[in-house]
Amino acid sequence: MAASELYTKEARVWIPDAEDVWKSAKLLKDYKQGDKLLRLELEDGTVVEHQLDPRTMNLPHLRNPDILVGENDLTALSYLHEPAVLHNLKVRFIDSKLIYTYCGIVLVAINPYETLPIYGTDIINAYSGQNMGDMDPHIFAVAEEAYKQMARDERNQSIIVSGESGAGKTVSAKYAMRYFATVSGSESEANVEEKVLASNPIMESIGNAKTTRNDNSSRFGKYIEIGFDKRYRIIGANMRTYLLEKSRVVFQADEERNYHIFYQLCASSNLPELKVLKLVSANNFHYTKQGRSPVIDGVDDAKELINTRNAFTLLGINDSYQMGIFRVLAAILHLGNVEIKDRDSDSSIIPPNNAHLTVFCDLMGVTYQDMSHWLCHKKLITATETYIKPFPKLQAINARDALAKHIYAKLFSWIVDHVNKALHATMKQHSFIGVLDIYGFETFEINSFEQFCINYANEKLQQQFNMHVFKLEQEEYMKEEIPWTLIDFYDNQPCINLIEAKLGILDLLDEECRMPKGSDDTWAQKLYNTHLNKCDLFQKPRLSNRAFIIQHFADKVEYQCEGFLEKNKDTVYEEQIHVLKLSKKFELLVELFQDEEQSVSPTEAQTGARTRLSVKPLKARATQSSREHKKTVGHQFRNSLQLLMETLNATTPHYVRCIKPNDYKYPFTFDPRRAVQQLRACGVLETIRISAAGFPSRWTYQEFFSRYRVLMKQKDVLSDRKLTCRNVLEKLIKDKDKYQFGKTKIFFRAGQVAYLEKLRADKLRAACIRIQKTIRCWLLRKKYLRMRSAAITIQRHVRGYQARCLAKFLRRTRAAITIQKFQRMYVARQRYRRMQDASLIIQCMLRGYVARQKYQQMVREHKAVIIQKMVRGWLARQWYKRSLEAIVYLQCCVRRMRAKRELKKLKIEARSVEHYKKLNIGMENKIMQLQRKVDEQHKDNKNLHDRLTNLENTYSSESEKLRNEVDRLRGTEEEARVNSNRITSLLEELAKLKKELEETQREKKTIEEYADKYKVETEQLVSELKEQNTLLKTEKEDLNRLILEQAQEMKEKMEKALVEETKQIECELNEERSRYQNLLTEHLHLEARYEDLKEEMTLTMVIPKPGHRRTDSTHSSNESEYTYNSEFAEREEEASRGPEDVPKAPLDMSLFLKLQKRVTELEQDKQSLQNELDRKEEQIHRIKATEEEQRNRARGAELEYESLKRQELESENKKLKNDLNELRKVLSEKPTAAISAPGSPAYKVLLDQLNASNEELEVRKEEVLILRSQLVSQKEAMQHKETMTEAMFYAEDLQKMKDSGEITQAYLGLKEVNRSPKFSSKPVEVGDLLSRIRSPPKDYHELNEDGELWMVYEGLKETNRLLESQLQSQRKGYENEAEVLRGELQSLKEENNRQQQLLAQNLQLPPEARIEASLQHEITRLTNENLYFEELYAEDPRKYQFYRISLYQRIIDLMEQLEKQDKTVRKLKKQLKLFAKKIGEMGVFNQVENVSPGQIVDEPIRPVNIPRKEKDFQGMFEYKKDDEVKLVKNLILELKPRGVAVNLIPGLPAYILFMCLRHADYLNDDQKVRSLLTSTINGIKKILKKRGDDFETVSFWLSNTCRFLHCLKQYSGEEGFMKHNTTRQNEHCLTNFDLAEYRQVLSDLAIQIYQQLVKVMDSILQPMIVSGMLEHETIQGVSGVKPTGLRKRTSSIADEGTYTLDSILRQLSAFHSTMCQHGMDPELIKQVVKQMFYIIGAVTLNNLLLRKDMCSWSKGMNIRYNVSQLEEWLRDKNLMTSGAKETLEPLIQAAQLLQVKKKTDEDAEAICSMCNALSTAQIVKVLNLYTPVNEFEERVSVTFIRTIQIRLRDRKESPQLLMDSKQIFPVTFPFNPSSLSLETIQIPTSLNLGFLTRV
Repeated sequence: MAASELYTKEARVWIPDAEDVWKSAKLLKDYKQGDKLLRLELEDGTVVEHQLDPRTMNLPHLRNPDILVGENDLTALSYLHEPAVLHNLKVRFIDSKLIYTYCGIVLVAINPYETLPIYGTDIINAYSGQNMGDMDPHIFAVAEEAYKQMARDERNQSIIVSGESGAGKTVSAKYAMRYFATVSGSESEANVEEKVLASNPIMESIGNAKTTRNDNSSRFGKYIEIGFDKRYRIIGANMRTYLLEKSRVVFQADEERNYHIFYQLCASSNLPELKVLKLVSANNFHYTKQGRSPVIDGVDDAKELINTRNAFTLLGINDSYQMGIFRVLAAILHLGNVEIKDRDSDSSIIPPNNAHLTVFCDLMGVTYQDMSHWLCHKKLITATETYIKPFPKLQAINARDALAKHIYAKLFSWIVDHVNKALHATMKQHSFIGVLDIYGFETFEINSFEQFCINYANEKLQQQFNMHVFKLEQEEYMKEEIPWTLIDFYDNQPCINLIEAKLGILDLLDEECRMPKGSDDTWAQKLYNTHLNKCDLFQKPRLSNRAFIIQHFADKVEYQCEGFLEKNKDTVYEEQIHVLKLSKKFELLVELFQDEEQSVSPTEAQTGARTRLSVKPLKARATQSSREHKKTVGHQFRNSLQLLMETLNATTPHYVRCIKPNDYKYPFTFDPRRAVQQLRACGVLETIRISAAGFPSRWTYQEFFSRYRVLMKQKDVLSDRKLTCRNVLEKLIKDKDKYQFGKTKIFFRAGQVAYLEKLRADKLRAACIRIQKTIRCWLLRKKYLRMRSAAITIQRHVRGYQARCLAKFLRRTRAAITIQKFQRMYVARQRYRRMQDASLIIQCMLRGYVARQKYQQMVREHKAVIIQKMVRGWLARQWYKRSLEAIVYLQCCVRRMRAKRELKKLKIEARSVEHYKKLNIGMENKIMQLQRKVDEQHKDNKNLHDRLTNLENTYSSESEKLRNEVDRLRGTEEEARVNSNRITSLLEELAKLKKELEETQREKKTIEEYADKYKVETEQLVSELKEQNTLLKTEKEDLNRLILEQAQEMKEKMEKALVEETKQIECELNEERSRYQNLLTEHLHLEARYEDLKEEMTLTMVIPKPGHRRTDSTHSSNESEYTYNSEFAEREEEASRGPEDVPKAPLDMSLFLKLQKRVTELEQDKQSLQNELDRKEEQIHRIKATEEEQRNRARGAELEYESLKRQELESENKKLKNDLNELRKVLSEKPTAAISAPGSPAYKVLLDQLNASNEELEVRKEEVLILRSQLVSQKEAMQHKETMTEAMFYAEDLQKMKDSGEITQAYLGLKEVNRSPKFSSKPVEVGDLLSRIRSPPKDYHELNEDGELWMVYEGLKETNRLLESQLQSQRKGYENEAEVLRGELQSLKEENNRQQQLLAQNLQLPPEARIEASLQHEITRLTNENLYFEELYAEDPRKYQFYRISLYQRIIDLMEQLEKQDKTVRKLKKQLKLFAKKIGEMGVFNQVENVSPGQIVDEPIRPVNIPRKEKDFQGMFEYKKDDEVKLVKNLILELKPRGVAVNLIPGLPAYILFMCLRHADYLNDDQKVRSLLTSTINGIKKILKKRGDDFETVSFWLSNTCRFLHCLKQYSGEEGFMKHNTTRQNEHCLTNFDLAEYRQVLSDLAIQIYQQLVKVMDSILQPMIVSGMLEHETIQGVSGVKPTGLRKRTSSIADEGTYTLDSILRQLSAFHSTMCQHGMDPELIKQVVKQMFYIIGAVTLNNLLLRKDMCSWSKGMNIRYNVSQLEEWLRDKNLMTSGAKETLEPLIQAAQLLQVKKKTDEDAEAICSMCNALSTAQIVKVLNLYTPVNEFEERVSVTFIRTIQIRLRDRKESPQLLMDSKQIFPVTFPFNPSSLSLETIQIPTSLNLGFLTRV
């Protein structure tokens, strides 16, 4: 394409700038070939002229279209060059606050110098499992890609993080490791991932320091290998370190610090355990105060030390070793403060008793004399003698510093070794991911040996990076099969050869170090002689002979030769090391130097020097040759670097380039010059150059068609997309070299996509202009028509108004005349009425007075008569009462005297033995007589009480009547008196009135005159009053309106406050519910973890004996206490046997310390509980002492009474046994069918006797139960098993019984109950019995004067206690036999009925049809059975094959039986003919002589209907205890939900289990109830563990568990649950057990199943949500696809296999239909649907917030349409009230936010009020990510976003960016009773539950 076509007027270009590096400008005129000047206009309006380079005539770089600016991948830019890359990074970093950007395979990370909320667990979960191009750039995306490729390709991975100091390398590496630790987890219990993360604070404290560029700069390089097992879970890690900056230990530049650990110790020097180190402030130590910056803003060194110590503990470095480390570090600080003074010019001395040296020696455990001596002297060894030579002061200081550096380096290596040991994998490593955190390219004003090694390492890494990028680029071309040529790229192999080749810089440096008199100057001369003018990359500075320049790949660097040799040799004196090795008090110091061996310095003169290895190898070797100790630092670094490169080449690399945006650590401040310098140094621009040399822009054919469909005509669109794109490109771009067609993509040269975008924008702009023209015309015409219509309307309304005014005037005139007429008439009528009313009043008053006087006289006479009558009657009644009371008193005295005589006689008789016999014989008769007497006296008392009540009522009514009459008479008298006075006054007034009438007539004339005047004034006053009244009415209306408004406002406020309070309470309830359910989930996870560990222990343990005990693994948490204790004992036994069988695992110190702390807490709790127990026991002992005497007194009488009652019950029991034996004897002697047949006399007699026995047994059982309950309570009180309150209550109750004679009433009531004929059918309630016992005694005091009845009562209780066991055993045996017989009889009856029906049907058919019918019946039965087994064995073909074979065998057997039956039929027919002939000869059947025997047989026989009594089922299923395992297996473990849900009633398993539970409750068998519930719960847990990922299974058992829970509530007997039941259902309630605790256990189980159901739905929906809700274009043609880079995203065009919105809706419908089929509660379905919609909304919104390409106007429209489809689905399913729509509100508001205007303050206000469901961070994130898809859309300005932030700053909300997609709403299970009656439920044969018997 010609330059004249691109460089046209208004085209935008980049021109160089000294300050901003590049500036944007636009052309003011078209460029023509040969022009040397370009006239440009800058963005600020300045016009400049740009001079082209006369040699190259290169035009300035073109600027990309705005639509491509801000892309996630730099390779997506159409024009790939330095200004485009710089501008794209700046826009993303400054405007969008995005710090990560892709550049091909490189992730560019810019340090924001600010904490961002983008590294939480929610972000990790969002990136987990995603493709690298599907989400916005992030370090987590690179980590996920590495993790995924490791699992997919079975190849080790590496993440290479590089950059300048302060660019964020360490933080990026830390976040990558955190990602691996979070998504993978660990295999062992030691939490390896936590240990890997714990290594970071340790390495930062000992290897990081503050520099001028970075507050936490890593001063060493490290490569961490994170090991994974075959399941790709972390099992361990290993760390390699490179080139520790030892010089920082003894020297720091201004504004820098030493390593963090020194300042952490100084800040914590006040701790008690650190007092021994004798540390003070860091400003007091020479090694920490040189930088004059001991504090870092925002960092608390004391807290950091706590974190470091915790990390040490977690990694197994105990407190003693930690204190050893701190001693070494403190010793280094004290060593730096040792003062060395000059003795003379050639020697130095340390003053005696130097305090710091003394502390140093004490801490290190060495002698003061040796150390002070060898710090100032050295030893020289010759062939014959050994000399000790003193140091001058400067050399002594250098020796001291060298010793400090050497000690620190050794300590650093020791810590790294122990960290590696703690991270070492205990099992075989399958693969690993390496994270390389290494220094980037460095250049300073003075560059020394450290910068040389760093830049050498970066040269090697850059070479590897270039080769990898080139390889990927060429592989892409080969994969798409397009022609390609070799791409030229920068190869830095010459620079590497210059450094490491033979006679290279490092080789010459090592050679000079071996020379006796080698120096930096001689080495520099050798470099000049060897490489100057021979290598283009090596140069010499003009003004220096001790420096050299190397042209690196990033820049030229000048190195100063001074110090190279010394740093390369790394000299330390052996005598000083020897003194440290002689330490006997400090074990750690000996460990540090135990591998130290004597080595010879490379120089012969310094034979005592030491060489330090500053590179940490992968694995330390036990033995190393002395040759290795002689290697220089440079040689060792080269070897370790070579090992690193071999490791990286064997892995798949992933690159992270960290950029430092400015040197001042300002947040979100971008310095273009510094950024360009780093981009050039880190290889990003080289990547761009390689991409730009080929085909950087790549489109799939579908994406190209969707984007540029507007450039095609209708005739160009073909069915073949590839051919369509080829034809269009040939027309649009003439130069075929600018693009290539691959197999799946189209490849474009740089700039071609921008050209196509320009064509597309022009086409759309032209279309927009045409649309605007048409719409503007339409709008103006509409405006004109509206104006014309408005004018006509105004005219019409004005004319109507004038006419109405005239009509109003006429109406007012006529109304005034009418008002005057009626007013005059009203005044005259009022005057006449006043006069008439006065006359009538006078007449009425006179006539009334006369009548009242006469009436009062009559009333007085009548009342006097009544009073006389009542007084005389009262006197007569009083006399009668006194006489009656005297007579009754006399009778009582006589009867009392006779009773005393009788009592004395009875006492004499009671002392004889015969009396006891008579008493026992006649006791019952006497009791009955006494009972009759009591009844008669009750009746008499009742009659007398009724009569007395009637008399009192009559008296009270009469008294009330008299009292009312007297009051009325008094009122009448008073009124008469008043009226008489009033008449007198009226007469006087009448006389006055006559006089006044005359005066009035005289004054009339005067008044009339005055009246006319007054009338006028009155009319004026009335008008004024009317006006005031109108005003008052207006004010009243205003006030009323104001009051109503205030009332409404107050009402709204109250309602609002009530709603808010209700919401708050609901939120608190939901939070509490959620907290409980989370704790339950955590408990279940721990329980599952415990089960897994127990299974693993079972598998791995070596079993010594085959017969050892084993605990059932399916035990539930709600089992009895003794079960748990037994299991605990077994576990202790296993633990005691464990050391013999299992090898002892290595001790985890952190785990041991935690367990030790926990044991201490438990011991304290145990001690407090023991003290509380002792205190309670003392209280109980005191209670026992106070109540002992009362129990002894009560016990004697109780035993006597029980003995008598026992004798009576024994006699009755013998009688019952005899009757039962007689019955058995009769049955055994006469077993014939005739006797036992129903209806026979013997059968009836037996049945009557059996019923009588049953009734008697029921009576005795009830009696025994009543007495047993009393005995148990008394026995417990006697044995002090109850508390003090209960004991006191019992004693008081006993005393009351003895005092009030309640013992007598108890015995009589009991006998009455036993003798009552109604007792057998309706047992007496306990309340009625207690009311009888506690009723007050009548006349029975004489019967219990000596306690006879008490002794009888106690004897009865003792007898019942002895006979209870016999009665229970006999009753149970009888009931079990009866139940078995009933079950067998019922099954036989059913089978008999079925056979009778079949026989009756067959007999009505002809013979041939009978055989066919029987065969058809058998075939139908076999077919049904076959279908059942076919479904049953669908999953196991082998079982189904065996079943088919057995079925064929059965068919063959049936055919053989059929043949035998045919033979039998023929034989019987012959016999029938013979019998027919004989009968005919005998003349019995003469009427059928002519009928053949065959016809006789063929006649249809009418079946006889035998009436059968219907059995009344109780809604229970009986089963044997041995069948419980079979019940759980068939009903839970092997049940298929699909067959049950389709063919049977919903919740059938729950009903069956509950009916079995009812039978166990009916039997009062607590063991059976507990066992059944435990087995059921464990069975459900087991099937969920086995098939927990199957939605149907989880849904089915959630429904049945809820139904089982509802049944336990519905039939619990509690009133709150029984009010919905029918009468029949209430009869089915549980009677013996309260299962409220098991209801809680089942509720917890239902919560667990619900959470499992949510997880299953989540796993099914997760792959669909993003594709269906975001990526798929539901509305086709709305959005276009933007160009993407190397990281291709998932296409938004629906291909085959991708999910759409319809896929989500179909899946939701499938979920809903399955839950409905399983009979799930409607309220629970609503909660499930709400949870599903929350997952959809949260996942969609989270991906929207992390994907820049999805934040556009068209995507917002698509989202809103998708949400409307989901709402439509809710309406179709009638689920709008479920709250599911509200969970989508954040997503709806985010979609609206993408579509609203975002320019003015009004728009900002509208956004703030609209987006109330979104947090401020989410709103700002969406606005920052908003990306125009077309050029006519605009980006959101930074000022608008700041306006939004200012308006929303007062919001109180969580700063979390993403929604928690894993959140599960707290679930509730509202009570939902069933209307199904239990007695109607039958078990289908398909469930294989034939062992259950319907009761």
